[in-house]
Amino acid sequence: MNYELPDELKMLRDMARKFASEEIAPFAREWDREGVIPQATIDKLAALGFLGVMVPEELGGAGTSHLGMTVVMEEIARRCGGTALMLAAHNGLCIGHIMLAASDEQKKKYIPDLATGKMLGAWALTEPNSGSDAAALTTTAVREGDEWVINGAKNFITNGHRAGVFVVLARTDPAAPKAKGISAFIIERDTPGLTIGPKEDKMGMRASDTVPLNFENCRVPACNLVGELNCGFKDTLRVLERGRITIGSLSVGLGRGGLEESLQYASEREQFGKPLNRHQAIQFMLADMAMEIDAARLLVRRAAVLRDEGKDAKIEASTAKLYASEMATRACLNAIQIHGGYGYLKDIPVERFLRDAKLCEIGEGSSQIQRLVIARSLLDLPEA
Repeated sequence: MNYELPDELKMLRDMARKFASEEIAPFAREWDREGVIPQATIDKLAALGFLGVMVPEELGGAGTSHLGMTVVMEEIARRCGGTALMLAAHNGLCIGHIMLAASDEQKKKYIPDLATGKMLGAWALTEPNSGSDAAALTTTAVREGDEWVINGAKNFITNGHRAGVFVVLARTDPAAPKAKGISAFIIERDTPGLTIGPKEDKMGMRASDTVPLNFENCRVPACNLVGELNCGFKDTLRVLERGRITIGSLSVGLGRGGLEESLQYASEREQFGKPLNRHQAIQFMLADMAMEIDAARLLVRRAAVLRDEGKDAKIEASTAKLYASEMATRACLNAIQIHGGYGYLKDIPVERFLRDAKLCEIGEGSSQIQRLVIARSLLDLPEA
């Protein structure tokens, strides 16, 4: 594998880096405090093509690759994890599921508006009683004539507060084994019977909104079924594979943010008559951070390149997501330690980076689930 980015992705990286530095970094603290990303910023991200990174140009997207998506995610997350998470859920999950499983008619109807930022997308899998055991979901969809009637509840839905369209997983065959009777549906925001709950008050990723959803006799047209009937969970696993690559790159960005802030601080702060970066204890911490960030980036890019080549990357995606997310937490903890008391203040970015990083160990399959995926592959065990 060639680990050097091609010229077009270097240009994409530089564009994302410049935007993140000028349009996100100065305001990230405020967005974290207020729990919102301004619509004007989302519009600017859309104008740059970042809301349709992997969408073909003929459908309004930027037409780049999984590798290109990791480049964008790392640069945005370097400045604001919440903004990066908004992009991850929109691109990797909602658009990802539609591009993977939807009909040509569905793609033409929904993808252009999503890719150009006319509306945000959300993906609804998790429920109050089914998190890691995602196939245990209890939201139901019952066919009545030319409609599906959906009842149930979802929670922890990223982008749900402002999304214009949701991809929702529901049980369509109660008699089937739990992973075999699930289907996906596209549900528009103004559909009667869909209630969007209040934004959750979260520890981190606060700029990105997260809400519960409730479905009470929510009727959607039969043509809004995405993919084959009762095959929605199979598609879900493929969507999550891609999403884990995205979260891995987000984690790399957060870890890199912690390192770069620490490098600057350690060059300016003096203790015992010399800069912090002249103390071996600090040098070792910086070295560990740099080494692990580089290793995580390589794992993420390996998985992305495999996907771009059309190859299976299930284990590589889980490995990258697991290592990168846990690396980000370690790196940001070290960043706070290097900053000392200042690192504990909310005005210093590393405090926010740590809060943001923790979610990466939980969302889109916790660290424990990733270890199960990897171990089952090693031991040639069937999936649960």
